[in-house]
Parts: sequence; structure tokens; C-alpha cells
Amino acid sequence: MIANHLKLDLIRNIFLKWNGNKADFIQKLPQTASYREYYRISYNNSTVIGVFNEDIKENQAFLSFSNTFNDIGLNVPKILHVDLDNSVYLLNDLGDTNLYSIIYEKKFDYNSSPDLINLYKKSLVQLQKFQIVADKKIDYSYCYPRAKFDLQSILWDLNYFKYDFLKLGRIGFDEQLLENDFQKFSEFVASVKTDYFLYRDFQSRNIMIKDDEIYFIDYQGGRKGALQYDVASLLYDAKAEIPNTMREELLNYYLDKLESDYGLSRAEFMKSYYAFVLIRIMQAMGAYGFRGLFEKKVHLIKSILPARKNLKYLLENGKLDFEIPHLHEVFENIITSDEFNIYEDPILPNEKLSVTITSFSYKREIPIDLADNGGGYVFDCRGLNNPGRHLDFKLLNGRNTEVINFLKANSKVDDYMSHIYPLVDSTIETYLKRGFKNLMINFGCTGGQHRSVYCADEMYKYLKNKYDINVYLSHIEQGIKEEAIR
Repeated sequence: MIANHLKLDLIRNIFLKWNGNKADFIQKLPQTASYREYYRISYNNSTVIGVFNEDIKENQAFLSFSNTFNDIGLNVPKILHVDLDNSVYLLNDLGDTNLYSIIYEKKFDYNSSPDLINLYKKSLVQLQKFQIVADKKIDYSYCYPRAKFDLQSILWDLNYFKYDFLKLGRIGFDEQLLENDFQKFSEFVASVKTDYFLYRDFQSRNIMIKDDEIYFIDYQGGRKGALQYDVASLLYDAKAEIPNTMREELLNYYLDKLESDYGLSRAEFMKSYYAFVLIRIMQAMGAYGFRGLFEKKVHLIKSILPARKNLKYLLENGKLDFEIPHLHEVFENIITSDEFNIYEDPILPNEKLSVTITSFSYKREIPIDLADNGGGYVFDCRGLNNPGRHLDFKLLNGRNTEVINFLKANSKVDDYMSHIYPLVDSTIETYLKRGFKNLMINFGCTGGQHRSVYCADEMYKYLKNKYDINVYLSHIEQGIKEEAIR
């Protein structure tokens, strides 16, 4: 591992070598779902992007594909300078606006935003050029980790779903029955024609908008594959939350162009389309588990609930008519699980400061800050006398009178809270002055049942009575949510 300041020096020196002059300013950009690191380099009222990535094979794939795509006129980043010995290359700057950011800015209101539909249609037209036109020019020997989306690749994705989503998400399944369904399903998907370029991650965050033109990034995982996969990636992109009627409209638009411009059969495409929708959703859920639940990438955690809605829609509308009975049971378990409800964003009714208070169990983990601020206060209640050690209180929680009386008589819990209130007050008053919008306050104990519940309740009552703010309360182990909206 190279230290951050050494990476910055490396980027600075490689830019100097390319440009002949020193950069005015270098800013590290927020980390994406990948391990690549991006830097915006400013100079003479212009900017370029520096990329640091120690995965040499991935670099080689990206650079080879980029040169091919640029040669045939596809809108992708231009390669300005390459120093693979130092794992760095420079690209032209496509800005910060992507399709997802526009969707988010418009509050996911597709019905009132015809420009969104037009951007999707433009993207689908360009996708066909990637899939069919570029396919003839690409050097597939650079593909990484495999040159084709074949049976092995499919099984990798299915196991990613099993180990990194089902297990991390505590979703029950029978190992053997699941493997039986995986085998049948993967053989069906692998039988579909794979004579096209598969972009692999064709979704709203990878479609950039600059000067009213669309550009495409993050195709280094591309390989030979089926047409259906990338269409499924775009239209069932969980984060984008495309309405189902619009999905159908866009799918038909793609199929019309496929027939009219390339003479390919829509009927043949549709025979296996929903199988690819399903495998893409499972692959994405694997990422939401590993990069989200495990590595705490908030935007990926927030994709779990809309992905679950997509699964629900597919099941309820008969789109998944494959003989995979146990996998269907697993999907039902995902849909009905309470495990992910804590990741549901509250509907913010105003622009006031919102404080989220949680009680949690240290047997699990400190709750994730969904405001993506990296966390907030964490108060450890385990120093208080534990009611859970007494049989009389085992089945009660911190809201029951008997438990509250025990805590007051045996733990000096009110004295404990009296030290916490001033700390929280000082932060809230500063946040109100500076216009900050989110604060998180967590109370943890061994089981998340007695001490932390009482303390979180007390903080909730204190704040909602003292400040003109929104206060949200979540008792994670009890599945209880409350809110005080001003």
C-alpha cells in the first residue's frame, strides 16, 4: 500500500511530466464503489483527471477499450498520458454530473421530466453501438478477469450473491437446494448467444452528462456476452428507481432500434431477457452486501431496498417463470425480511436539522450513518448495571416500567444521561448555526434491549421538547421506529 501523500506526489510529478508545468491544485475525488482513486488536477483554468489503480490488468483493459471506443467515435474519456509503471494515467475531465445525479436532482419524478426519458433513449442507442459496432474492433485478449460472460462468470456472480448478500444480510437458505437451482439457472443463462460486447456495468452513475452530450465510463470489466445483460443493468438499476411503465417503454424502444438498425430479433431477445434481469439483480445485491454492508459504502446500502422492490415486482408479475423453486423462496425471504428496514430513509418534510437516535446491540455493530457523514455520537451504556442479567427482566425492554425503575435505582442512569445532554446540546447548537442537516446519536448495550433503549428514549424526549428540529428514533433490535417532525 502506498501512503496517500505519496500518491499525491506521484500524481503531481506525472502531471508535470505530461504538461511541462506544475499543477495549480490537486483534489482527491470521493471514492466510488471501486478501489480506483481519482484526482482532479487544476491548471491554467483547465482540469484533467488523474487515476491511480494498482490493478495492472484492469488498467490495461480500460486503456485498450478506451482507445478502441475513441477510434470509432463513441463518447468515452480520452487518454492523455499513461504511466503504467506507476499505476497512473491521465484522462480528460468529464465533470461531476451523471445521469443518476440528474435523476436525484429531479427527485425521481420521471413523469414530469421528459428529458430523463430522452437521456435514457440516447444511452440505449449508444449501448447498441458498444454491443454490436465496437464488438468487431475490440481486442478481447485484454478482458479481465475473463474474456466471455460464460458459465464460470455466471457462477461467480451467483456465489457473490450467496456469500456476500444472503449471508451478510442474514437471509436463510438451504445450501444444497440453492446450489441445485444455481446450476440449472446458470446453464440456461450460459446457453444464450454471447457474440456481442458486454459493458458489464452499464448504469446511471456511469453515464456522464457534459455540454448536453452523454459520455460513458467504467467499462473495464467488459467482455464477450449477451445483449440482454446491459439492458437489464440500465433498466433495473436499483438506485435509479425507474417506474415499471417507463421500463417497458424504454425496453420497447431498444427492441425497435435493435430490429430496425441491426436486423436482430426482439422475440429471440425476450426469450431470456428476464433471466438476465435476475442475474444482474443478484450480482448487484452481492455488491450491496460486500461493498455496502461490509465495507460501509452508504450509497450501495441505500440500493438494497429499491433492489428488493424490483425483485418483488418480478415475482408478482410472473416475470420469473424459471424452474428455480428454492431460489424463489430465497427471494421471498429477502422481500419479507425486516433486516433491511433500518436502511429506509425517512421522508424529509423540510430543510430543518434532522437528528437520528438509535439503540443497538454491540453483538452486531454500530449503526451505519445513512446521511453519509461517517457517523456521529456513540454512547456505550454497558457501564450501567444490566437488567438483562435478571430473569424478571429477560423478556422486557427499556420501555417497561419495571426495567426503568431498576435502571434508576441501580445504575444512576439519569446521572449518566445528565453528562450526555450538554455534549449533544453543544453540537446541535453549532449545527443549527452552520446550517448542517444531519446528526446521528447512537446508544449501545450488550443486547440492544434494556439500557440502550431507555437512554435513546430519554434523548428522543429531550430533543423533541427542546429544539425546533426533526428527530427520528430507531430501536434496531426491537424493530421500533418513531419520528417527531417539526
